Amino acid sequence: MSQFTVKKRLLSSTIALVMGGGAIGAMAQSGQADAELLEEVVVTGIRASLDRAMDVKRDSQGVVDAISAEDIGDFPDTNLAESLQRVTGVSIDRQNNEGSRVTVRGFGPDYNMITLNGRQMPTANLGETGTNNSRSFDFSQLAAESVSGVEIYKTGKASLTTGGIGSTINIKTTRPLENAGLNASFGVKAVADSTNRIGDDVTPEISGIYSNTFADDTFGVAVSASYQKRDSAQLSGTVSSGWNSLRVGEGDALIDAYPVAAGDLMSTPQNYMYRVDDYSRERTNAQATLQWQPVDSITATADYTYTEQSVDRERQELSAWFGGGFSSQGDSELYSESSVVTPSYLVATDCCDVGFGVGSWGTDSQMDSLGLNVEWQATDNLTLALDAHSSKAEAKPQDYRGSDNVVTAAAFTRTRTTVDFRQDLPLMTVEMDDGALTASDIIATGTSHRNSYQKTEIDQVKLDGSYEFDESVVKSLDFGLAATKIENRTAFSLNQGGNWGGLGYTNIGGDWNSAAGDGDNNFDDSAFEFKSLAGEFDDLSAGGIYGQFVDVNYDQFAGDIARFYEQYPDGQGAGGNAFAFCDPGTLCINPEYAVDNRMEEEQSSAYVQVNLGWDTAGMPTDLALGLRYEETDVTSNSLLPNYFNGQWRTPNELLLQADGGIFREGTGSYDNLLPNIDFSIQPTEDVVVRASFSQTIARPNYGDLQGTAIPDSPQARTFDNSTAGSGNPDLDPFESTNFDFSAEWYYGEGSYVSLGYYQKDVENFIGTSIENEVLFPSVANPATGPRYEEAAAQASVDNFGQDVRDYYVAQGWIDGTSGELLGDRSSYDPLMYTIRVPVNEKEASIDGFEFALQHMFGESGFGGIVNFTTVDGDIGYDNDVINENQFALLGLSDSANVVAFYDNYGLQARIAYNWRDEFLSGTQQGNGQQEPVYTEAYGQVDISVNYDLTDNLSIFLEGLNITEEDIRVHGRTDNMLVFYGEQGARYALGARYSF
Repeated sequence: MSQFTVKKRLLSSTIALVMGGGAIGAMAQSGQADAELLEEVVVTGIRASLDRAMDVKRDSQGVVDAISAEDIGDFPDTNLAESLQRVTGVSIDRQNNEGSRVTVRGFGPDYNMITLNGRQMPTANLGETGTNNSRSFDFSQLAAESVSGVEIYKTGKASLTTGGIGSTINIKTTRPLENAGLNASFGVKAVADSTNRIGDDVTPEISGIYSNTFADDTFGVAVSASYQKRDSAQLSGTVSSGWNSLRVGEGDALIDAYPVAAGDLMSTPQNYMYRVDDYSRERTNAQATLQWQPVDSITATADYTYTEQSVDRERQELSAWFGGGFSSQGDSELYSESSVVTPSYLVATDCCDVGFGVGSWGTDSQMDSLGLNVEWQATDNLTLALDAHSSKAEAKPQDYRGSDNVVTAAAFTRTRTTVDFRQDLPLMTVEMDDGALTASDIIATGTSHRNSYQKTEIDQVKLDGSYEFDESVVKSLDFGLAATKIENRTAFSLNQGGNWGGLGYTNIGGDWNSAAGDGDNNFDDSAFEFKSLAGEFDDLSAGGIYGQFVDVNYDQFAGDIARFYEQYPDGQGAGGNAFAFCDPGTLCINPEYAVDNRMEEEQSSAYVQVNLGWDTAGMPTDLALGLRYEETDVTSNSLLPNYFNGQWRTPNELLLQADGGIFREGTGSYDNLLPNIDFSIQPTEDVVVRASFSQTIARPNYGDLQGTAIPDSPQARTFDNSTAGSGNPDLDPFESTNFDFSAEWYYGEGSYVSLGYYQKDVENFIGTSIENEVLFPSVANPATGPRYEEAAAQASVDNFGQDVRDYYVAQGWIDGTSGELLGDRSSYDPLMYTIRVPVNEKEASIDGFEFALQHMFGESGFGGIVNFTTVDGDIGYDNDVINENQFALLGLSDSANVVAFYDNYGLQARIAYNWRDEFLSGTQQGNGQQEPVYTEAYGQVDISVNYDLTDNLSIFLEGLNITEEDIRVHGRTDNMLVFYGEQGARYALGARYSF
């Protein structure tokens, strides 16, 4: 009898292991005892992986899915989020055509806990125009080469780190003693991104992992590293300043002019903008793991993980503002859907400017984690494990340009603008009064440089134990203790200047500040390159573009503005030059943070779980009863301006004066008792029926926990309360009560079908309470007390505010020029603020079904997977309600996957289709309008082909989004475009050598 080997490798563990866990490899042997030659069948690919996946799913407590690498260093996707999207019930958010954050069963990134080897990981991401307060993990920062598997826990378990009511996702990395001997893999890729405009057409990815054991497999070392560079672009059309809605009333002039009826909603865009963003990203990851097993009963593991991601971004904008949002409709065409009327073809004849914005900045994100784990088999029955780690994540700007910026220019020659909202990417045409735009028409307007920062540190110690019983209904008892300390800091400052209205800064500089253009040649014409807008966008036709797309050189244009400030120090008016401290010839950020929130969270926990097993009328039955206790203490410190005085300069406002800033502290605490029950029974050998109950929590974001109220503006109101936003460190966590029921039929090798139902009832969603409070006792409001009553008695109704202030000036109570309060202030009341405070007040429920079918067609090598998830919630957004802050669950959507693959004789091929239905992604638009934001249904096709040239060397081709699907986001109706982003395909050709 001859010996033969059939090798199969899993092209993507997303295909094979979408329903739970996988093996690195398995060997099946068969033969005859009296044969001289042993018949050997070595299966290293899909069959062994699928068999192990079914074992994991069948034997799991609750609902657990998993993904696993086929071999060391061979995770199925470069990006973990791209793999996770193929798991039943998991959807992803995309940034720049790449997966970044996950949604599980309708709960978005902030409601899912991400751990690395069971440890809670810190996150740090930057907000573009403010602080980033999210706890969510960005998967784009972590390369997949050193990842051996990912576990997705959809039901609660006593031993799991709390923080996820959608799921807990645990990322597992390579451990050398788990795969004894020498194992190594080195790979290279050439990546071509079809969206790239100005970067390299082909960029590299390099990765390697080495693992080996020594001293009779008692000592092991694993080292991995990866480097990736990607150049890409995102071209988009957006109503960046949002839509404005009003309710048409009886007798409203709109009724006579347009086909709308009383009671209809009329919505028009505030602006329209084309935007081009060019990205250059570099990502470096490294990991080192040491393991030592001095005796059979003790295993010590020390590991260090490092990630760094650097992103450079260039932005160009072309925009038109439609004065107040309700521009002249002229011969506009209207569109009606559910009594919401919007322009389908907008004709705006309001003048006068067309805007050109440019931005250039870079950001850096780093994370490092040092951990130690010691596992001790104390007796044949008792196992103890001590685990500790210290981890830090930090995100900040690369340099003086900040974390986001924009320098704007404008030409005041626009006479007529049309926007065709009847197509997916609206076509805007801009007509100029002189027919064509020239560089001399362009003047500078506003500038804004933002400085965002976030840092999170986590120190955690855990002790876990398990005691196994002999010959008993009680199979084992799990228990543990943990202490975690989280320190988070989010900060932000804004440095801006200019006149966003577009007519320059002051009357300094001649024609710079006039609609006539740059008559004094303050700006070098070489800063402006004229291009065809249709030539930049694939989805725009060539016709109808009258206004040119202007590519502005950031360095030249910003330098010209900076040099003008240096020549005219008061060029920004009474506030002086906000950029005076920048290096000559540059515009820069303000290094002094205006917003600085610091939070410390201490978590203590203990858990116990008893695992039972017995036969019920011959049917194997398992029951797990768990209980986890959590205690959390929160201390929050927030910076706010130390306002000590107010100057009454205009009738309705006080200009507040600050003496630096002060930190104010707030505290909070809560505790939770979290039970879980997992029951499963096997009516037959191939069928498993299970039911689970659990309670889980997720904590509020860092912004909601800030320590005090912060005024919305340095100007305060005189005749009304001023406004401020506050955090609330005493918020309770979101608490979810979860029910799961499922049935699974394992009907063949590598094949099964499952159907499940889930329900989540969640309490403590955050609403808003309104409180009135004095924040700065030394700041008086002059429009109060007997002096105000005296002035108000003689003021006219039509000019009330000005008359009152004029009376104060006449009486010598304030200085007419500076607005300084004069004389005795004791008769005035302190300045009062109306404060928005987050409070726990909302409840919501979601439920849905999960279906998965995985089938192998015998020994043919062909197979397929189909899965879908439905999500339904009881709180949605009412599109017929305007100007109200509505509470609604974000991210609820159905999702599905269809995967077909072939794996035989060294050739592996896969085609995968991933789909997500439309979902509500926000309740506010660009300028804070209380308007809904819906992300439309999206489907993407990915392919991959791998061929083994030798036992050690393989080559592969990968394609993502090969049909080049785009992203579209709308408002109350499909016609109300919010964002349309062009996307392209990304291909990688590579080779991998393993030994």
